[in-house]
Amino acid sequence: MHKFLIGLMWLFAALLVADAARAERIKEIATIAGVRNNQIVGYGIVVGLDGTGDQTTQTPFTVQSMINMLSRMGVNLPPGQTLQLKNVAAVMVTAELPPFARVGQPLDVTVSSIGNAKSLRGGTLILTPLKGADGQVYAMAQGNVVVVGAGATGGGAKATVNHLAAGRIINGATVEREVPLSLAQGDSIQFELKRSDFGTAQRVVEAIERAMGPGVATAIDGRQIQVRLPAQPEARVAFLGRIENLEVTPVELPAKVIVNARTGSVVMNRAVTIEECAVAHGNLSVSVTPQTNVSQPAPLSAGQTVATTNTGIEIKQEERQLVQLKAGANLADVVKALNAVGANPQDLIAILQAMKQSGSLRAELEVI
Repeated sequence: MHKFLIGLMWLFAALLVADAARAERIKEIATIAGVRNNQIVGYGIVVGLDGTGDQTTQTPFTVQSMINMLSRMGVNLPPGQTLQLKNVAAVMVTAELPPFARVGQPLDVTVSSIGNAKSLRGGTLILTPLKGADGQVYAMAQGNVVVVGAGATGGGAKATVNHLAAGRIINGATVEREVPLSLAQGDSIQFELKRSDFGTAQRVVEAIERAMGPGVATAIDGRQIQVRLPAQPEARVAFLGRIENLEVTPVELPAKVIVNARTGSVVMNRAVTIEECAVAHGNLSVSVTPQTNVSQPAPLSAGQTVATTNTGIEIKQEERQLVQLKAGANLADVVKALNAVGANPQDLIAILQAMKQSGSLRAELEVI
């Protein structure tokens, strides 16, 4: 009896650990409405390349950009003067402006060639304004481009390691304008679930009310949860910090099978099960092989040498046994059984579609 009680206690402990392992913090399954990143972009020029820049005859915008930049610096070219540039490349500069970013905060930027430059390695980005969707300048970028890769050419041969037409500048931009965002406006705020689910929304409400008191949270729909904020603005940051770190066990995902028809990839979650069914799979291949022979006449005869064609036809059919799949099988059983049939990813797509049509596949089948 004593051993039985000890074993029962270990069982309950294991169940509690398993349940805690599935729990996630609210910050991992939901975001605060309006608190998000903003994309900013700009057009710039990278200089200092070792002869790997744009070919100016094919990218006239690179030459035009250099002429405009030089004119702003007080350098005026003679009329009709053409530039033959090899160390300059036109690029697009992109970055993400995080929420609550302040003036002077550094940002990482990505620099990508838009011309036919061979490599941006060793180049320097000239001061580039980065604009948002509203056309306002939110940051300025400049610095040395870091390209993780290498390339070499010679004797008609070419070798490239990684991608050379794009690079990064760590802390390469400085925030010049802030996006207005305040938590002190209004008496409530909304959390938005990353995946819409009414059950998960209700569990989030219950977790918030257990920690913060009844009536604090209300589920508006399957994605939005409205949370009442404290009246004191200085207490709202700590209040939201506590809520974001509350643990919630999301409702288990629905059974789903994702099929990528272009690559043949098939991904199934653990909730996928099947009804009892039988699957047989075999490949029929027909090969036609023409063989050319030369017909040579006998010596001193009046005949002529001609070419004749003999065609060989061969039909092969792989013999596969009928595999029976038991009802209620889990993901491991499904994969093991389909592998026993000898199905490759493309064949697996056809088998899953047929199982769905027959009603044997207890999951949603989505083809992307």
